[in-house]
Amino acid sequence: MANKLRVGMVGYAFMGAAHSHAWRTAHRFFDLPMTPELTAVAGRNEQAVREAAERMGWNSVETDWRRLIERDDIDLIDICTPGDTHKEIALAALAAGKHVLCEKPLANSLAEAEEMAEAAARAAENGVLAMCGFTYRRTPALTLAKRFVDEGRLGSIRHIRAQYLQDWLSDENAPLTWRLDKEKAGSGALGDIGAHSIDLAQWVTGQRIEGVSALTHTFVTERPVGGEFVGLGGHGADADAEKGPVTVDDAAIFSARFSDGAIGVFEATRFALGRKNAMRLEVNGSEGSIAFDFEESNIVHYYDARDDAEAIGFRRIIVTEPEHPYVGHWWPTGHGLGYEHGFTHQVVDLVNDIAAGRQPTPSFADAAQVQRVLDAVERSAENASTWREA
Repeated sequence: MANKLRVGMVGYAFMGAAHSHAWRTAHRFFDLPMTPELTAVAGRNEQAVREAAERMGWNSVETDWRRLIERDDIDLIDICTPGDTHKEIALAALAAGKHVLCEKPLANSLAEAEEMAEAAARAAENGVLAMCGFTYRRTPALTLAKRFVDEGRLGSIRHIRAQYLQDWLSDENAPLTWRLDKEKAGSGALGDIGAHSIDLAQWVTGQRIEGVSALTHTFVTERPVGGEFVGLGGHGADADAEKGPVTVDDAAIFSARFSDGAIGVFEATRFALGRKNAMRLEVNGSEGSIAFDFEESNIVHYYDARDDAEAIGFRRIIVTEPEHPYVGHWWPTGHGLGYEHGFTHQVVDLVNDIAAGRQPTPSFADAAQVQRVLDAVERSAENASTWREA
């Protein structure tokens, strides 16, 4: 079985489906040193997890994640559960000598994230590797943007502008879910989608956020209990149903100071009507700029200040050439990739790193740095003394 990577996944909903697709697909398009095997998936509801396993291609099921960790036929634990369970599962898996892939954000608190990072560092000394799943890093257009920054095409970085705009909670009768419960989710838009912007801004620029000034807000403080979403945007709750409290933020904005002197502005909201998944990043340097919006995920806009004045301006690069990151393994030029491909690329990189005995990125330490920023944003937003009357 040396040429297999036998995977046990915990959770089988939205993220579980995306991860399952990636584990099934990666070796069919990329030449990998190990073939992922969908060995077992775990969930508390036996009927539901069996249906998910049949639908998504898993070989067996467990109703307790601890059984996955006990099994000798599993090499890696993939954690696709709410944040309140990440620490316990990851620590147990690492202690048992299993590699770990954990969804973002790494944990629900900085203390938990730092404990997980320390455990991962100890495990790595014995060849047991861990990675956090910030999959937008594997979007070819964003990987190309980072390449431009690393090559010095933008010069000295001065501004970072990041937004993550969604609208699926705009209806006040959208039902109360675990994502609106601080005990389970840790935070709201801040940790759910703002964490992506934080990770990308630091990764693309190579700079760390060292200070923030923040504001968070909850627009709808109570929501109906029960009902279901129809997709991400539809609503199934009865407006007259019993209501429960929303205990997380609906939106977060903050300014940031970066380690090498750049400044940044961040916004995360699930109340931007008409914006479905507008994850945007713009970086301005002394010699150029790059701009990206995931709603046009195969395009990056690049401005080179050294161009002739008569032709200067943002150029629109369609990132579908075989020379572009990851793209040569997929379709002919001009045939774009989608959301799911980032998860496949994540599996590709993780499998290659495990086979080489190399620390995959983002590491748990990288993810703990994101958690450090999330913690700073929450503390800043809670500190009313930072406000000045206008």
